[in-house]
Amino acid sequence: MTQLSIINDGRRLAVEEWGDPRGQPVFLFHGTPGSRLGPHPRGSVLYRHGIRLLAYDRPGYGGSERAFGRTVADAADDVSTIADTLGIERFSVVGRSGGGPHALACAALMPERVLRVSVLAALAPRDAPGLDWLNGMTRANREDYAVAESGLGPLAEEYASRAAAARLNPASMMVHLDPHLPEVDRKVVSDSGIKAMLESNFVEAFRGGPGGWIDDTLAFLAPWGFDLDQIKARVRLWHGPEDVFAPISHSRWLASRIRNAMLIAPRGAAHFSAVTELPQEISWVAAGGILALE
Repeated sequence: MTQLSIINDGRRLAVEEWGDPRGQPVFLFHGTPGSRLGPHPRGSVLYRHGIRLLAYDRPGYGGSERAFGRTVADAADDVSTIADTLGIERFSVVGRSGGGPHALACAALMPERVLRVSVLAALAPRDAPGLDWLNGMTRANREDYAVAESGLGPLAEEYASRAAAARLNPASMMVHLDPHLPEVDRKVVSDSGIKAMLESNFVEAFRGGPGGWIDDTLAFLAPWGFDLDQIKARVRLWHGPEDVFAPISHSRWLASRIRNAMLIAPRGAAHFSAVTELPQEISWVAAGGILALE
């Protein structure tokens, strides 16, 4: 594991690396809320598979300085700076949950650099034509987005309270989610290793306050800043049909708009099932990256 601090446009970005430093580069985009310490395969497993995994805190999370008014598209500039600083020319991307749109942004805005893309349990754009965006979400999710659409002040107040509680007791985040979790998700997060990883992820995410969470939410609701038809790489969209946080209708909509996209929807899977699927998706994009470079 290697910790790095990289500067982009005067802002500090916190970056973490695992695996083989000479391996196939893969950028992993954490969920919302989250941090670079979120779910990922063990470094020893990545090393054996010849994968160099990189994750960074999006601005406002963990050790990365906030960028007010950032869009989903802005992730491409941050990743480009990290890759340039580390001497990485081409790479693949994986985004889980809130990280999914940011992975798609990199593929769309850096088509000459991104080799393969995997997106797990992600949202579609808020203005997606023909998509009932809130349909299938929990009541709590719908209420959160209603607060966000009413303005920055109410959203900041709500998230500040939850972030402060999570810093004192990281388990409170899962307690808040628990009433809405399908049984399959309850089984995933009851695993002691996954639970510990999620809790450390939340503690790091809110180290400097709720800024990253606020800005992610606002960015999802605003225009993303790129067109999906700009994506040239092969894309796998993984989504659990039982997901009640980001309904599978979002990935179905994305699959219908992205060329070279394939939707994988395993029966009985839900939102947190993506955590257990992550190693396989990282391996898939890494293998595709090697093929593309041959």
